[in-house]
Amino acid sequence: MPKLSKIFKITTALLVVVILFLHSSCTKKSEVEKIAAIKDRAAMPRLSATNITTVISDSGITRYRISAPQWDIYDRAAQPYWEFPKGIHFEKFDENLKVDANIHSNYAHFNEYEKIWELKGNVRMTNIKGELFETEHLFWNQNQERIYSDTIVKITQATSIINAVGFESNQQMTKYLFKSTKGIFPVED
Repeated sequence: MPKLSKIFKITTALLVVVILFLHSSCTKKSEVEKIAAIKDRAAMPRLSATNITTVISDSGITRYRISAPQWDIYDRAAQPYWEFPKGIHFEKFDENLKVDANIHSNYAHFNEYEKIWELKGNVRMTNIKGELFETEHLFWNQNQERIYSDTIVKITQATSIINAVGFESNQQMTKYLFKSTKGIFPVED
């Protein structure tokens, strides 16, 4: 009988351990964290980069240098675009790699199909003549090689400061037309 008692004790101990495991697994339900599925992939960038500087070439010739704190590319959108939500600094080069235009803004949006840039907030541009253009909202159509704005613009030249509402220019910003001039003020030495 002692053998049977020993087997009974081992079986009982094993049964107690199994019951404890079952009890603990039944009473402790672990929470599974669920994350929401992405519903609209077009609304999220395929690529997001921070603190970038890049050079863009066309036909093997360096044309532009872009620097930005953040660059998001939405290439799945119906109208693919690039967004620079924290601003952009943009330089355009001529064939001799000399900067012939310089643009800075607090926000930028580029439509890839239409090749149109929209710049907003503290937009500052300098052309090859050293003239400074300042406005709050500006468009640059690369296909038409045209820069334009319907907002207030201030142009600081070597001899005068021009205030106007709206302007249109070639993309080098050397030939421009004002829509409504508000004043031309001479610059004193």
